[in-house]
Amino acid sequence: MNPDKVRRETTIKLTDLPNIGKAGAADLLVLGILKPDDLKGRDPYQMYRQLCEITAQKHDPCVIDVFISITRFIEGDEAKPWWFYTEERKSIVANTAGRAERSL
Repeated sequence: MNPDKVRRETTIKLTDLPNIGKAGAADLLVLGILKPDDLKGRDPYQMYRQLCEITAQKHDPCVIDVFISITRFIEGDEAKPWWFYTEERKSIVANTAGRAERSL
């Protein structure tokens, strides 16, 4: 759904969430998320890891951006396009990878 047209009070189905279409809704269902409120308190990075584990495949990292957008929205932020979070995700992933290498 277009983030510019999303209103929290009318967000009932998964496809009512910003940046979520049929494929995104299917990914959320795989994670046991049946309705938008099920996203409250969820970690988008953990959701991505779980999705990759459950499906036994590596998904495009942009899925993380989508997960960030919907978890932030459900917690009260305004709807933003998924690519708004790309730089944030890249920075966090790079910093996490750097910490993991330094701990070896």
